[in-house]
Amino acid sequence: MIHYTLKCANGHAFDSWFQSASAFDKLQAAGHVACTLCGSSEVEKALMAPRVQISSKAETAKQEAPPEEAKPANAPASPPTPSLSEPRSDAEKAIAALKEHVEKTSDYVGSDFASEARAMHTGDAPERAIWGEARGDEAKQLIEEGIPVAPLPFMPTRKSN
Repeated sequence: MIHYTLKCANGHAFDSWFQSASAFDKLQAAGHVACTLCGSSEVEKALMAPRVQISSKAETAKQEAPPEEAKPANAPASPPTPSLSEPRSDAEKAIAALKEHVEKTSDYVGSDFASEARAMHTGDAPERAIWGEARGDEAKQLIEEGIPVAPLPFMPTRKSN
């Protein structure tokens, strides 16, 4: 796996993982790499710092380095490490707020979304706010049947062991 910081033509920066450098090149050439904020497919790799494995000698030297407050006053401060779980942009904050609202005010029906939506539409199930997952063909059939559905810009939170 390889991690890239990407930038779209509108100046949005975002991160993504790819199976390999050549996999990124193939996906980009096919137009399958798009900005997570605006959807632009004009995406390129942004300038990144390499990740270097610290050897045991370097780790020992780092541990023996003087404490942070002993650095000269004119030394540049190291930037804070961004948290991947915290939204960075206004768009990410809006999506996080939408996700919280949807999770609080509706029932998650998982992969049964299409059948639940259809049952509510036909009157076989009580109407309520639901959200879940549907394949593309299932969503298309719901729309063709006149059942109101809309895609959500987030994935369900998965619990791990």
